[in-house]
Amino acid sequence: MSYAVGVDLGGTKTAVALVSSEGVLGDVVTAPTPAADGGDAVLDVVADLVRQVATDDVVGIGVGTAGVVDSRTGRIISSTDTFCSWVGTDVPAGLRARLGWAPGRRVVALNDVDAHAMGEYRFGAARGLDSLFMVAVGTGVGGALVLDGKLRNGHHHVAGEMGHIPTPGAESMRCPCGRLGHLEAIAAGPAIERRYASFGNERASGREIMSRATGYDDDARTVVRDAAVALGRAIAGIVTVVDPAAVVIGGGVADAGPVWWQPLTDTIRSEVISVLAELPVLKAELGSSAALVGAAAQVFVTEEKS
Repeated sequence: MSYAVGVDLGGTKTAVALVSSEGVLGDVVTAPTPAADGGDAVLDVVADLVRQVATDDVVGIGVGTAGVVDSRTGRIISSTDTFCSWVGTDVPAGLRARLGWAPGRRVVALNDVDAHAMGEYRFGAARGLDSLFMVAVGTGVGGALVLDGKLRNGHHHVAGEMGHIPTPGAESMRCPCGRLGHLEAIAAGPAIERRYASFGNERASGREIMSRATGYDDDARTVVRDAAVALGRAIAGIVTVVDPAAVVIGGGVADAGPVWWQPLTDTIRSEVISVLAELPVLKAELGSSAALVGAAAQVFVTEEKS
């Protein structure tokens, strides 16, 4: 058995833990992410947390982070405004320098949804399968693709990122990227909350809207159903192109009950061709530990290749 350090680097909190090659998670240490203070400050916090959990025999560090990550170098090539001066940060080189690690010791960085996908592929809902399409629905809508046991990042490092697919029904809705009509503008958690309020209702949390949708609130049912149907259509299109062994869905919105899951799965089944009709659509299993375990899993994959 070998060990790696997994890092879940979020906009508000950074979590770090030791992870075994069998997916067993050690104690998790956390600290606020100084995202407004720039890349150097963020890496200082990550390095300090790594020192708290790393042992002399760890084979490497895996960092799952928000933003678009160059899969070859670990450099951040695109990010939201949440992370000040994050673009251009060389995550592996910065951590090596802070920790005094020799070049032969592995440090990998990957997008946070890619990390979720690797966790579910190796240790979670898709373990034992050769591929999956991962969907994360929370404050945004993200996606990641594992084929033949490998993350597929694409030429521009955004393969699987489905949140910005042009989506019927969302034409007049503005996506956080600034454009109109994208999937994230109708299917993400904040989009569900905004649309419910736009019908003249009081502001309510996504959890409360889901609860109301199971009762007699027609507006809540409409908003939740439309979000699920839009997501289901997008998934149906993607799986028809890439043909994964399963779809795994996680994130905060995926914790909703049948009021969301039923129209989602019904839509996928009705839109795909018959040969894909039995494609498993699975709920993610690893919860909040997915990115930690998945980032470490990418270190183990790199180790196995060497």
